[in-house]
Amino acid sequence: MSNIISVAQAEQLAKENKVVFADCRFDLRDPDEGLRKYNEGHLPGAVYFDLEKSLSGKIKKHGGRHPLPEIDSFETTIADAGIDRDTVVIAYDQNRSVMAARMLWLMKFVGHEKVYLLDGGMEAWTNAGFPIITEVPQVHQAPGFSIQLQHNMACGEAYVRSRQDETNTVLVDSRSFERYAGWKEPIDTKSGHIPGAVQYDWADVYKKDGTWKSQAELQNHFQELSEQEEIIVYCGSGVTAASNVIGLWEAGLEQVKLYVGSFSDWISYPENEVSVVDKR
Repeated sequence: MSNIISVAQAEQLAKENKVVFADCRFDLRDPDEGLRKYNEGHLPGAVYFDLEKSLSGKIKKHGGRHPLPEIDSFETTIADAGIDRDTVVIAYDQNRSVMAARMLWLMKFVGHEKVYLLDGGMEAWTNAGFPIITEVPQVHQAPGFSIQLQHNMACGEAYVRSRQDETNTVLVDSRSFERYAGWKEPIDTKSGHIPGAVQYDWADVYKKDGTWKSQAELQNHFQELSEQEEIIVYCGSGVTAASNVIGLWEAGLEQVKLYVGSFSDWISYPENEVSVVDKR
C-alpha cells in the first residue's frame, strides 16, 4: 500500500481499525499557529504534534535547526498519544503534507510501519464533507512502545562527507533553486549547497491543490535518479526534505537516506565547503 491515502480511505480505516490522526500543522514563522488551528478545528480524535516540541530535539552546536528528538522522549510522546504497535497513524497537514511527512518519516524511523499521509490534508477532508471538531480527545496512554530504529534510513555529516565523491551516490538538495544556488538565504548563516548536490525542490512532489502527484508523475520527476545505488536527501534542517524522501519511495526508489541535520548541520562544521551557482 502507498504511504499516501485519500480521505475516503482514511475514513474507512478509522471505522475498521484503531486509528490516531496526527495533526501536524505548523508555521515556521509563527510556531504557535499550528496549535491555534488545531484548537479551532481538527479531525475527530486527532492529537496535535508540534514540529519543534514533539518532532524535534534541542538545538545544539551540531545537528541542525531541527534535530531528531531524543528517542526516549519521542517514545513517551508516542505513548501519550495513545499509539501502540497495533495503532494505525494517519498524519495530516493543512493541504501539502509538509510537516506530516516529517511525522511519517520519524514513525518509520522508529520502526512503526502502520503510518500514512492524508492526501490533501485538512483541506481535502473538509472539502469532502467530513466533520471537524474542536473537542480535544481524552487519550489513554498506550503501553510501552518498543522502538526499533531503522538506521539505514538516516545519516549524519560524517557519512555524507564520506560519500560525496562516490559515483553511485547522489546528494539531493530539496530547497528552492535560489537557496541551492546561494542567491538567497533567509535562515542559515551561509548560503549555497553541499558540493556535488543536485537540486529537486520538495514542493515539486505536490500538485497545485496540495495533493500528491501520481506514482507515474513522480517516477518521471525522479527518472534521472533511478539508476543511483544510493540517494541522500537534505534540505535546510531535515524537515521539508522528508517530502522528497517519500516522493522517491512513491516512485519506487527505496535506496534513500535522509541527512537529518541537513544544510544547517553541514555548515556548523567550519571546514566544510559550500558551492554556489554563478549568476549569468
